[in-house]
Amino acid sequence: MLGSFDAVLLARIQFAFTVSFHFLFPAFTIGLASYLAVLNGLWLWTKDRKYLDLFRYWVKIFALAFAMGVVSGIVMSYQFGTNWSVFSDRAGPVIGAPMAYEVLSAFFLEAGFLGIMLFGRDKVGPTLHMIACAAVAFGTFFSAFWILSVNSWMQTPVGFSIDPETGQFLPEDFWQIVFNPSFPYRLVHTVTAAYLTTAFIVGGVAAFHLLRRRRRGEEASAATKTMFSMAMWMATIVAPVQIFLGDMHGLNTLEHQPVKVMAMEGHYESHPDGAPLYLFGLPNDETQTLDYAVGIPKLSSLILKHDLDAPLDGLDTVPDEDQPPVGIVFWAFRIMVALGFAMLGIGLWSLWARWKGRLHEARWLHRAALVMAPSGLIAVLAGWVTTEVGRQPYTVYGMLRTADSAAPLAAPAVGASLVAFVVIYFAVFGAGTYYILRLMNRPPVFDEPRLKDVSDGPIRTAGITPAPEHATRRPEDMQPGE
Repeated sequence: MLGSFDAVLLARIQFAFTVSFHFLFPAFTIGLASYLAVLNGLWLWTKDRKYLDLFRYWVKIFALAFAMGVVSGIVMSYQFGTNWSVFSDRAGPVIGAPMAYEVLSAFFLEAGFLGIMLFGRDKVGPTLHMIACAAVAFGTFFSAFWILSVNSWMQTPVGFSIDPETGQFLPEDFWQIVFNPSFPYRLVHTVTAAYLTTAFIVGGVAAFHLLRRRRRGEEASAATKTMFSMAMWMATIVAPVQIFLGDMHGLNTLEHQPVKVMAMEGHYESHPDGAPLYLFGLPNDETQTLDYAVGIPKLSSLILKHDLDAPLDGLDTVPDEDQPPVGIVFWAFRIMVALGFAMLGIGLWSLWARWKGRLHEARWLHRAALVMAPSGLIAVLAGWVTTEVGRQPYTVYGMLRTADSAAPLAAPAVGASLVAFVVIYFAVFGAGTYYILRLMNRPPVFDEPRLKDVSDGPIRTAGITPAPEHATRRPEDMQPGE
């Protein structure tokens, strides 16, 4: 079957597969690192055991997800030298420095403090351990900063010149390259999406345990309730912010990449008197029509230009060879937007339940939160598909075509490596993901309130009569010989 594809398409599929698989992990760990730092800070501030329990529960999951993200990300750098060697040669002088800084600063920061975060609580003291947690959280953000800067430059290239002999992109203004026109919007939109992704995974896990304990006729622990409450607060506050940031990002895209917006909106035809917002339809690139379209008249012009009668150009103004695959961009964009509004709905629903005092008893809310647990991962993948496929047929928008970026490899060679990646990724990372799900299936650290030994300081145990120390300490808290 792979023999019917050319080498460039197979290379694109391979990179899309590996980068999609990889980004599932950073999309989770960026937000989870910050969540862990918050939990550790709350534990040090309040000495309330539930925050320490939640930290220990999620830090194991973070360690696994972080490791799989690092390993899956290494493969992509190899592909720059194998499948995309021409792109690497042409764009390397510009993108090489930011990618190197990502390793030298952000990744070293994460890796350097990760061990202290995981194992150093009783070895380095609470202050340094808290600094390590904050450093790992900042490192994940800083890593996203550099990677998104490179990707944004490929979307809106500035600050360079082209060598007339070699065709290489030569840097002229480093800071203009880093802070290119689309970078601020893409950074905040992507990082906010990562926080929402974490919130809904955490909320889904908490909802699962709330439902299970209720089914057993048992009261859920304070840790489980706190976990669900924190996740729902995040959804309530951040989801509307993310929708606003997405709108700002869309306006920036309209300014710098109007063809991408045409594909997102399904506008094959120009609309001089106001463009409709198509909710559904079947894009047909051959006939250049949106079949069975269902839309709201002039709403697209209102959203994009803030004027019902504002004209919008369509793909009829763009040569066929410069158009992206409209069907993929059109539907990926709608999946992302639909999930964004669904997240907003869950946040508002939780706010209503909280106001009614039923946040931890609302079974249908818990079921909805459980169903929505992977929604953030799906949404970020749909967003990246919209961004990357919408940039086609270019790797460096308007400057370097994808067909001219690929290495001169035969299709069977690329196809063979693609099959190998698919098999290995699903075997190795599938096993890791399965183990993460097994960890999530366990209740948050025994799911019952307990006392801790005096080395952790005073603990709030309202309504609990202290038991003898040996009866309340867990095996992992004991010293050898006890």
